[in-house]
Amino acid sequence: MDISFYSSFFEKRHKVAVIGGGSWATAIVKMLLDNAKAKSKIFWYMRSPENIAHILKHKHNPKYISSAGLDVSRLALTNCIDDAVRESEILIFAIPAAFLKKALEKLTEPLSKKLVVSAIKGIIPNDNLIVGEYFIEKYGVDSKNVGVISGPCHAEEVALERLSYLTIASKNLENAKLVASLIETRYIRTSVSTDIFGIEYGAVMKNIFALMAGVAHGIGYGDNFQAALISKAIQEMNHFLEAVDNQPRNINNSVYLGDLLVTAYSQFSRNRTFGNMIGKGYSVKSAQLEMNMVAEGYYATRCIKEINDKYNIDLPICTAAFHILYEGISPALEINLLSQSIE
Repeated sequence: MDISFYSSFFEKRHKVAVIGGGSWATAIVKMLLDNAKAKSKIFWYMRSPENIAHILKHKHNPKYISSAGLDVSRLALTNCIDDAVRESEILIFAIPAAFLKKALEKLTEPLSKKLVVSAIKGIIPNDNLIVGEYFIEKYGVDSKNVGVISGPCHAEEVALERLSYLTIASKNLENAKLVASLIETRYIRTSVSTDIFGIEYGAVMKNIFALMAGVAHGIGYGDNFQAALISKAIQEMNHFLEAVDNQPRNINNSVYLGDLLVTAYSQFSRNRTFGNMIGKGYSVKSAQLEMNMVAEGYYATRCIKEINDKYNIDLPICTAAFHILYEGISPALEINLLSQSIE
């Protein structure tokens, strides 16, 4: 089977699996269920059998965006990752990057013949690979059968069915169109792109920038400074993307700038929340424990620093984040130094 060459997206009912049990995985499941055209069963892998039992009985995830009702008649829930992979053609991964390797330890089914889609906005720690690269290098997935879902879209607003925008990227544009067709709903608008690596790296960096916006807010800087900081951040993102994957892209599109803005300013942004706590004096550990959710920007900060050791690009915001989070430098000092470099 070569899913790259489907002539019609709805000639058959595509078998889709969502891998992950958190808020974003739940939001993606809701999109798939609410799609007006695709009526096939959706496989859903999550670790917890207790959560599976709760969803089947109460029709919502007990821990994440529990207000989102789910049509369980179309769900095949399992806590065996092999079952979900074996039965599906399209795999959408929505597990925090820091825990992806652990989640895949029990996987024995091959991925090389699947369309593998990352909805993960992070980098694999230690490997320093964006998720698409990780599946290509470690699991032998053809680069044309790797996709990315990204854009300014918080899971909490999906639960509320508020209009949101997502971009699906793949080197094979037909694969991107296929995935877009499956997640589009009356409240989800989609576009497609071939800029898979630029979109992945941009999604990683915007988490760091949002974290730093939170740090500034926690210290006491206002909206005026944060607007200037985010203006600086999109320039920094663009410089980095041009260095690591130079190709035509409009950095002002929603998948780059829009995603940065919503993550830097939204009340639902866990990276901003995490940074705000750091700015208020929390230690990294205490902030992580109190949030009980993953702020991808924390892990991404070290990864981007190590990747940038190869390119030596001037990344003042990312460097300041590394100093604060990993070297214990005063947040107030680092933000003050940044404020002097912003035009």
